Amino acid sequence: MIQTIWQPDTPVHAQLAALKPYLMANVKIDNAAINDRVHQLLAAGGKFLRPGFFYLFSQFGAEQDPVRLQAGAAAMELLHVATLIHDDVIDEAKERRHVTTIHQDYGQRNAIYAGDLLFTCYFDQVLIAAKTPADVKVNTAAMRAILQGELDQMAHNFKPTTTLSDYLNVAAGKTACLFSLSCEQGAHLAGASAEIAKLARQIGNRMGLAYQMLDDILDYTGDEEITHKPVLTDLKDGVYSLPLIYALQSDPTLAKLLPMPGMVISNAELLNIRDQVIALGGVTKAQQLATDYTQQALTLINRLPAGSTQQTLRSLVTQLLVRNH
Repeated sequence: MIQTIWQPDTPVHAQLAALKPYLMANVKIDNAAINDRVHQLLAAGGKFLRPGFFYLFSQFGAEQDPVRLQAGAAAMELLHVATLIHDDVIDEAKERRHVTTIHQDYGQRNAIYAGDLLFTCYFDQVLIAAKTPADVKVNTAAMRAILQGELDQMAHNFKPTTTLSDYLNVAAGKTACLFSLSCEQGAHLAGASAEIAKLARQIGNRMGLAYQMLDDILDYTGDEEITHKPVLTDLKDGVYSLPLIYALQSDPTLAKLLPMPGMVISNAELLNIRDQVIALGGVTKAQQLATDYTQQALTLINRLPAGSTQQTLRSLVTQLLVRNH
């Protein structure tokens, strides 16, 4: 099922519906059990944000090559899913998209290999979509930035001194980079002007940062039944995200309650920290910053050519700020 964020009877909805069987046909793993589980994950879909925005920005170009564009959109989704499989191992998540995670049934080792294999599928699609070797280089640089962002995160784990600047640098790599790549590649591969491709990259960056901020807010305020993600996981793992950073700025003594490496912390203790983060205004301030970045994205969208695509982008970016999952 394509998420309701993509309206039926629109070109993007139709393109995303066709993308699912294409992904299944182009991801083949010799291990039948792993292949079936990866296919379940791909079939379950998600919000399909990255390929969806890829297709939306492709509407600004005149080169509507369906083969090239489908491969480009597939590349964005495969890179995303590969990182999700790895994230699930790190987070010890039990489910992803209502599908039991690979490591739950087949172990961390095999889950990591499955994610690695999807990276090769990603590059298969990049090679089909690319116009020149420079396009491959853009994707390689983006993948490096995403992985570097994850490693940068590790350097700040369990550090109450993590700053807003530290947080933004990590989020720019691990989340915003793929949004930026998806938007820019959609425009570029469809032959849009360099100016529009640059705007697309900037919009993707702002949108991706706002998206990560809201994800971090939902870690403190979300309902697991809706998000299908365990809440307060980042806090337990020493990942000090935006609401906590703001709360620590208001009251540095909160650091005394935070878990240390190897420490077992109870749910009651986690909930107490959550309540204090909310009471200290950490969530409210994080929401304001997410709103600021969303507004930056909307301001940039206003510089795109007027028309239905611009209007759709404006509506979607606004919707993402008020999501509950």
